[in-house]
Amino acid sequence: QVQLVESGGGLVQPGGSLRLSCAASRSISSINAMGWYRQAPGKQRELVAGITSGGTTNYADSVKGRFTISRDNVQNTVYLQMASLKPEDTAVYYCRADVALLHYWGQGTQVTVSS
Repeated sequence: QVQLVESGGGLVQPGGSLRLSCAASRSISSINAMGWYRQAPGKQRELVAGITSGGTTNYADSVKGRFTISRDNVQNTVYLQMASLKPEDTAVYYCRADVALLHYWGQGTQVTVSS
């Protein structure tokens, strides 16, 4: 079992940057897969970026080249660095950890991109 707490969301202008953090309640070194998802109003939750314990990453096409996911196994934290933000990036961003066959979710953090 693991608890996840996201932070770092907020209001940013188009073209701006934000860094989201996902702090885990225990060591993440043995958690094979962690990821960031987002859900915009009226839309389904979608994968934004994922990272394995070995550091392999994958990204949604819509964020490739703009977002970077990373994990710090000492701080037990996963980060999402977001740059060149667009209004369509506006959503609640959630962190997820896959442990065995279970998915653990954080409570989410709101990101709003608007001028």
